[in-house]
Amino acid sequence: MPNSPKSQPFNALFCDVVQPQILDIHPYVPGKPVSELQRELGLTYISKLASNENPLGASPAVSEAINRELTQIARYPDGGAFMLKETLASALQVDSAQLAIGNGSNELLELVARVFAGQGDEIIYSQYGFAVYAISAQMVGAKGVEVPAVDWGHDLTAMLAAITENTKLIYLANPNNPTGTLFNRKQWEAFMHQVPDRVVVVLDEAYFEYAHAQHSGATYPDGLMYLEQYPNLVISRTFSKAYGLASLRIGYLIGCREIVQYINQVRAPFNVNHYAQVAAVAAINDQEFIEKSVLLNQQGMRQMTLGLEALAVSFIPSSGNFICLHLGDKALEVNAKLLAEGVIVRPLANYGLCEFLRVSIGTQVENQHFLDALKQVMQVILNEESSHHVK
Repeated sequence: MPNSPKSQPFNALFCDVVQPQILDIHPYVPGKPVSELQRELGLTYISKLASNENPLGASPAVSEAINRELTQIARYPDGGAFMLKETLASALQVDSAQLAIGNGSNELLELVARVFAGQGDEIIYSQYGFAVYAISAQMVGAKGVEVPAVDWGHDLTAMLAAITENTKLIYLANPNNPTGTLFNRKQWEAFMHQVPDRVVVVLDEAYFEYAHAQHSGATYPDGLMYLEQYPNLVISRTFSKAYGLASLRIGYLIGCREIVQYINQVRAPFNVNHYAQVAAVAAINDQEFIEKSVLLNQQGMRQMTLGLEALAVSFIPSSGNFICLHLGDKALEVNAKLLAEGVIVRPLANYGLCEFLRVSIGTQVENQHFLDALKQVMQVILNEESSHHVK
């Protein structure tokens, strides 16, 4: 008697008809939620340092703006995000027709791939680059070309050498997530000068506010400064990091009018909800909050790096709001023990960084919670090893 549908293993019913490239996609793995750890261990105090969120939350102006709009909850949002585009255009000194708004910058990164690449095409990205780049290539059936990293960051020279007649798209992140590495203005300009005009370059600046404050204009390239010179350049940014709107899922893309028009042709109607748009407008208008957030991150990064040096833990210098720790073959064990201490960080095995953990910069109290827990965990591991050797 044939097996009933319920007894079939997962995806056995449809694996022959689903698009073949979908079968090999490994879904993006988000950071562990606080509520999940609370359910598992019953902890009352947890420091979540896994998802590069703003530890200050969002500007108070955001909450006020959302509260004023609660009567509109039954209405569809503005599908064209007119007010948000006008506010962004003024702040960035671009034309509103150069802006596309997305459900987080993730959606826009994927839409660019849908517009420009398909079967037989190639999409280039760096080893240890953001996971969504490889996923986007797989989704459209293009060949993902992963270029080996240098010093945990982009090797722009090697990425240029990887360009072929089939290359349609290049993803770059500056700073890079999850490693925090940066390429400088000189390297960037030499790269763009040599990229063929037919190849679209996506510059992911999700951590722009942090990097721009940390580095002078001579060393850090602001993508906006190159848009007029390079029509094949598009820039993605987000409100999820420095602006503290991660739960609302809103990001934006800046490019030439033609590319933005193509993005809007495949963008879902009403892809960004009303409250995300309202919140983003309020957030843009409170740059004092951004300055406060950036300053807190700079202070927290110093606290974190000094603490790690005191513990003799090596790390990759970072230009974002997170830091990558090298813990060798103890990384997963350290992560498990940190969870028991109420500290959530990010394992990076899915990036091929099995010996690393990524830690977001939090408040002074959260950072110290992590450093104290890490010290305790490392001592426990050392004691366990010593006990094992004695036996």
